[in-house]
Amino acid sequence: MENAMSDQAKDEHAPEENETAEAAAERAEGSVEGDYEALVRLLKENEELKDRALRAAAEMENLRRRTARDVQDARAYAIANFARDMLGVSDNLRRAIDAIPAEAKAAADAGFKALVDGVEITERGMLSALERHGVKKLEPLGEKFDPHFHQAMFEVPNADVPANTVVQVVQSGYSIGERVLRPAMVGVSKGGPKQAPSEAPAEPGPVNEQAEKDA
Repeated sequence: MENAMSDQAKDEHAPEENETAEAAAERAEGSVEGDYEALVRLLKENEELKDRALRAAAEMENLRRRTARDVQDARAYAIANFARDMLGVSDNLRRAIDAIPAEAKAAADAGFKALVDGVEITERGMLSALERHGVKKLEPLGEKFDPHFHQAMFEVPNADVPANTVVQVVQSGYSIGERVLRPAMVGVSKGGPKQAPSEAPAEPGPVNEQAEKDA
């Protein structure tokens, strides 16, 4: 009799135990799914943060390069206005030298010759100082006329020289770095054979406006 009651009690508790096991399995499965979704979400957030970090690093590198370039341009072109003014002084020195007739130089006494030599040395020293700071003289004679570097003042008829060739330099031109500081004033040929087409040179950029303000 006792055995029968014991078996009956086991049968009554069996469904409860089964239900508890199923619920535990469902909870475990739900927990795994939740953990997987959380992992996927974290991986996605990690990729987004990594992408943002890479973009920020790229922007900082671009900013660094732009800043370095601006600083380099400022150093190279900060003296542009000053150099242009000094070229005007150099032009006046050259005009003063050229205005002296050759016979006057030949017949001059030692004092006058020393004065002329001093003016010439001053002109050369000024141009040398400018060259040390990146100012270079343009040498357009015999080259094809280029409006980016030359300013045409007149035309010279010459059937033996290709048209649009620089045949005379009225005023020397200068560049600073890769930019034109002052175009050369020139005379160009006309009436000759056409020159063979060539690649157009890159247009020089204007002198840095901020550098001009700082000069």
